[in-house]
Amino acid sequence: MSDRYERLVKIAGPVSRETFSRLEAFEQKFLHWSKSINLAAPSTLPYLWERHILDSTQLLTHVKHARKLVDIGSGGGFPGAILAILLAGKAEVHLVESNRKKAAFLTTVLHEVGAPARVHARRIEQSYELVGQPDVVTARALAPLKLLLELSEPWISGGASAFFHKGRDYQQEIEESDTLDRYDLLIHQDLVTKEGVILQLSGKQQVAAPGQ
Repeated sequence: MSDRYERLVKIAGPVSRETFSRLEAFEQKFLHWSKSINLAAPSTLPYLWERHILDSTQLLTHVKHARKLVDIGSGGGFPGAILAILLAGKAEVHLVESNRKKAAFLTTVLHEVGAPARVHARRIEQSYELVGQPDVVTARALAPLKLLLELSEPWISGGASAFFHKGRDYQQEIEESDTLDRYDLLIHQDLVTKEGVILQLSGKQQVAAPGQ
């Protein structure tokens, strides 16, 4: 427990022991549900804590001041469910997952661990009005950057910042995104995998002309 907890704090910053216990409870429930529904690649289950949970927690340092967060294509809950646990009682968290079995898993398990989030079992394009305007949009292992920007545009244009996990081929995705000139882009090194990055995107700030 001590080694795991110390590693968590090193990656995510200050985290209470209670929150750490909720993350471990989520891990156990995830493994249990994975016996009946496909929540993650079976080959990654033995490394669930490091590969998925810990990798998701590193976003906390970037989104800890958010009042409303939406995670799109949440799947088995990475990073959305993990952020819901880390931000419990501090932010309104929405998870958008069109697969009803996965959505049921997210709703049930997050309630059981004491970190309820608003789970929307529908397509991202159908969720804009339901979610409203968030401060932060997240996604992990969902789609190429070009499509992620299309899906997130209604929220980013409203003032949200987006944080997208990307692997070693992220530079190619950047080059293939023909709308990237509309956004400010920051690239953060992935603290867990070391190979990947987290792309932070926001709408370009309009600078007023002199005299305006």
